[in-house]
Order: sequence, then structure tokens, then C-alpha cells
Amino acid sequence: MTHTPPLIAHLTTVHPRNDSRIRYKEVASLAGAFGGAVDLYVQDGLGDERDAAAGFRVVDTGLRQGRVRRMTLGAWRMVSAVRSARAKAAHFHDPELLPWVVFLRLFGVRTIYDVHEDVPRQIAHNPRLPAWLRKSLPPVVILAEWIGSRMLNGIVAATPEIAARFPAHKTVTVHNYPVVAEFGAPGATPMAQRPSAFAYIGGLVRNRGLYTMVEAIEALSDPSAILRLAGEFARDDDREAVAATPGWAQTTYEGWLDRQGVSKLLGEVRAGLVTLLPIRNYVEARPVKLFEYMAAGLPVIASDFPRWREIVEQSDCGLLVDPTDPGAIAAAMRWLLDNPDKAEAMGKRGRAAVLARFSWESEQGKLLSYYRRLLGTDGIGV
Repeated sequence: MTHTPPLIAHLTTVHPRNDSRIRYKEVASLAGAFGGAVDLYVQDGLGDERDAAAGFRVVDTGLRQGRVRRMTLGAWRMVSAVRSARAKAAHFHDPELLPWVVFLRLFGVRTIYDVHEDVPRQIAHNPRLPAWLRKSLPPVVILAEWIGSRMLNGIVAATPEIAARFPAHKTVTVHNYPVVAEFGAPGATPMAQRPSAFAYIGGLVRNRGLYTMVEAIEALSDPSAILRLAGEFARDDDREAVAATPGWAQTTYEGWLDRQGVSKLLGEVRAGLVTLLPIRNYVEARPVKLFEYMAAGLPVIASDFPRWREIVEQSDCGLLVDPTDPGAIAAAMRWLLDNPDKAEAMGKRGRAAVLARFSWESEQGKLLSYYRRLLGTDGIGV
């Protein structure tokens, strides 16, 4: 069976095929705008599939291997597959693909680098990497991104701060805001009738507040209160260590949840936690979980960082805390439990702010306009 060459190929050797920003936002939006002429190339060994709802194809280029083989043989295998498919544009999501995707330029393929995070800072604080790599690798990445950005056709950045590191004339900022339609209207159960439960969705690691959240639920001194964690542990030793703390008795580990699971969870709790520790990469970030909580009509308990304070205070949608202080987080939890009507009003104001300013539905227009300029007004020129 033959397949029409894709207009646009999205590539990732690192992210899962169900990554929210890649699959359910960018690829789905582009497939809708360009008649389904979009393929998503992944490397997970789970096989090809067709996304019937959004109209694009997922192409599996083989089982993911160790880091070194993934960055060499795996990367070459992926870009070779895209070259063979004769895609007109290659939109990639992993910095390790940077030297390989430049190869596609030799064959007239338009190349776009999607920068989800401030990668050098992310590496510098990655607990899974040895200390010497956390110190030596960021300058290498900075240099590679600087050189690569001069050779690529375009850059899509997740925040203005990330965009500022790249040439302005070829860079667009597309925030990673939530798809409001995934959450629907806030749950019908009033806050006062919900369990005394709080949710966190995302990577489970010390720097993202894993230990302080678990300590906070114990410091709340309320045996009916529950902390519900959804996501994946970055390190096995973190999972073992936090499970040995007293607060784990009041913690429920939900594992990884799909988009429907996330929506269901957020409809069953009193507030969403986003108490990342004051690391520079987080302080300047705009975490999607913050906006997902708001979209679900939940009040938020958020780290008191300047950028986050601006969002939370302007929307009047939650409480700001010192993320290093479990007692402060517990006090915010207690206030929301004791004031369910005010908590519900905060949640409604947060959802209204998302609908007005912080939704993917408002961001996707920037991505589509950028692509039309890059490929030509008819969407097929190069």
C-alpha cells in the first residue's frame, strides 16, 4: 500500500507518541489545517498507527535504544525515513536531532526546531545525569543551538524567554497552553462536596516539589486529606525514598494518565499543586500544568515566582507559597478546605482566564500562520 508523501513530518526520538504538545496540539492542528498531510515519526517499537480522529499517521522507526545509540543510529534511522518519505518540512522536538536534521536541508527539506524547554538549563539541573555532564554539556548545547539556528529554516519556541535566544526573523513563540476542549465544563460536584484531595500532574522528581508536596499533606494534620500524584518517577531511588516518608500514607500514586484520565482526576479534587522548587529553569517557565488546573476550574497552589505571581494574581485563581516550605503548602491546603466557596470562585476565575488568554485554541493560529509563511500561502510551496 502506497502512502502520499507528507507535507510535514514531526520527529521525536525522545518524547512518547502521546506527548501532549506534539501529538494533541501541534500535529493535530497542522493535520486539520493541511488536510491530514502530516506524519508523526516516533521511536518506541509500538508500531505504526493511524489517528482516525485527527487524520494523521504515526510512523514507528524502531525500538528506542540506549542514549548513545539513540543519538546516533536511532537518529540516523529516523531522518533517513523522513528523507525516504519525501516530506517537504521536518519539524523536530529533540536537540539531539539537530546535527542530523541539518542533513535534510541538503535535499530541500524545510527544517523547524521546536524548543520545548530551556535545554541548557534543563540539563544543568537534570538529576538523571552525572555531575560532570551537568556541568560540561550545557555550553556544548548552547553552541550547537546557536550554529544550528543559523542553518535551520525556523524555530518554534514554547516561551518568549526561549525565543529570545534565537534569531527573531525566523522564530515564533507558541505557548504550550492547554486544549480547553479536553477538560469541558468544570465538574458538577461543588468543592464542598468533593473529597479533601489535592492533585499534582507531571514529572515526579525532587526539583519539581515531590518531597515537599508529600511532606505538606502530612503537615496538614488531617487524616481525611489525600495527595494524588499522576506522572512518572524520573528516578527509582526517589520513588523508594519518598514512599518511606510518613506523608506517603496519605498519598495515592495514580501512575501515568492519558488525557481523559487527567480530566477525570482534576474533576475530583479541591486544588492543583504546582510547587516546583526555585531553580532558574522553573522560575522563568510557564508550566502547562498550571494552566491545565485553571482550565479544569480548579484553584491552584503555586510557587511564588514573579512570572507565576503575575498570572495567579491577575486571574485571582489561587494561592502563592514558598515551595521549599511544606508548612506553607499545608496552610494553603487548609485555607482552601476551610473556604470551599471562595476556592470554587477562584477556580471559575482561573478557567475564565484560560478561555480568554491561555488556551491552545488561541495559540494554534500562530503556528498555522507561521507554517503558511514558511511553506507558501497555498501550504504546498517550498
